[in-house]
Amino acid sequence: MDDARIRINIRVVSGLMKNPPPNALLTDFYQLAMAQAYFESQMRDTAVFELFVRRLPKSRQFLVAGGLEQAVAYLEQLRFTGEDLAYLSSLGKFSAPFLDHLGTVRFTGALHAMPEGTPFFADEPILRVTAPILEAQLLESRLLNIVHFQTTIASKAARCVIAARGRQLVDFGMRRAHEADAGLFAARAAYLAGFDATATVAAGQRFGIPLSGTMAHSFIEAHDSEQAAFRNFVRSRREPTTLLVDTYDTERALQRVIGLAEELKAAAPMAGGIRAVRIDSGDLAQQARRARAALDAHGLGDVQIVLSGGLDEHQIEELLAAGVPADAFGVGTALDVSADAPALDMAYKLEEYAGRPRRKSSPGKATWPGAKQVYRERTATGQYLCDRVVRLEEAAVGRPLLGEVMRDGVPLAPPPPLGRVRESSRTELASLPPALRALGDVPQSYPVSISDALRSLAGSLDSAQARES
Repeated sequence: MDDARIRINIRVVSGLMKNPPPNALLTDFYQLAMAQAYFESQMRDTAVFELFVRRLPKSRQFLVAGGLEQAVAYLEQLRFTGEDLAYLSSLGKFSAPFLDHLGTVRFTGALHAMPEGTPFFADEPILRVTAPILEAQLLESRLLNIVHFQTTIASKAARCVIAARGRQLVDFGMRRAHEADAGLFAARAAYLAGFDATATVAAGQRFGIPLSGTMAHSFIEAHDSEQAAFRNFVRSRREPTTLLVDTYDTERALQRVIGLAEELKAAAPMAGGIRAVRIDSGDLAQQARRARAALDAHGLGDVQIVLSGGLDEHQIEELLAAGVPADAFGVGTALDVSADAPALDMAYKLEEYAGRPRRKSSPGKATWPGAKQVYRERTATGQYLCDRVVRLEEAAVGRPLLGEVMRDGVPLAPPPPLGRVRESSRTELASLPPALRALGDVPQSYPVSISDALRSLAGSLDSAQARES
């Protein structure tokens, strides 16, 4: 095989990788500074860190866990390359013995986590790392980076799914995402939360997400007539496609679509056909109603209507509540940047070291000490009833949500297919109490209790800290 073919094959394989090798230096400087201090102080005991959200944004009644597959891949592949170590050495801030040790660091611990697609609430650990403290500390920044982003987008997507009432949803937001990886992983997070497709081709390649797309206004404008643009686009497609009808005058464009549909029926069938019309601007409700009436009047009841253009879950809900005849929605910027809640108060905190529970008691940022489990109780019909956060050794009513994912640094099973995660997420969203599925501005509370044993342990640690001071 010649060099050119080798290079092509490497590019193809790399493009298909769902989780490319991580960059160990994609971290905060203070993680390395602490790691050196642990190393030189010979602090090698086991630590327990937990990742959780302190409080929900005002516009969220629940969150949806995302990013676990990429978090596991990061842990499994973590290592510092010779190039990484040479760069750190050039800074003159780290000792040679520490850098030698850093070159041997691998994740050797355990990971417990909630499955992706699981709704969760404030103060509930969604991920727990148990490992030697130097290893566990090094993970903080990147784990937060991975889990925070996909959780943020999956949570926004879930609200759109609820609002859409079973209509199709397509992710249109890559162009407004915060760079390439954000666009890719936003598509993944949206799909696991229930979206049906993405316009981002690379996300289809990497994650197997169905692709969907129409045309740009520029395609219409490039033709001397709108009719010619529609005809050429349909002729070029290998399957029924969607035509964008609001470049100039929507009602006139609809008449041209109807004419083309009649032309297709009368002539030898083209390769494609007309599946839907898409309206992207103006009064979407009014135009959708007129489009439906016009299409139905000409026997085109099977041609669907797709709406897009700055939509979010609130606008989707309003449109459908008003009876607007929409079959699908394209959601872009509001989804891929989670416009109303772009950041979560997510933290990764030490809860135990050397067999002793630890607790941060800062006002507004206090943590519950020790390794913990979350139990979820349901009604007889499967609806969420309440959650309980307890010490790991405590028994509680309900089903434990954190399961073992890695042991001794090795995943216990391959990641579940994304389609299976998506179906599980749909089931879980349907199990939320109706009040939590409402998208109103008034937050609805869901009962999450902290066990008496946890509260007692926190009080004991606070008393001990007070005596020390």
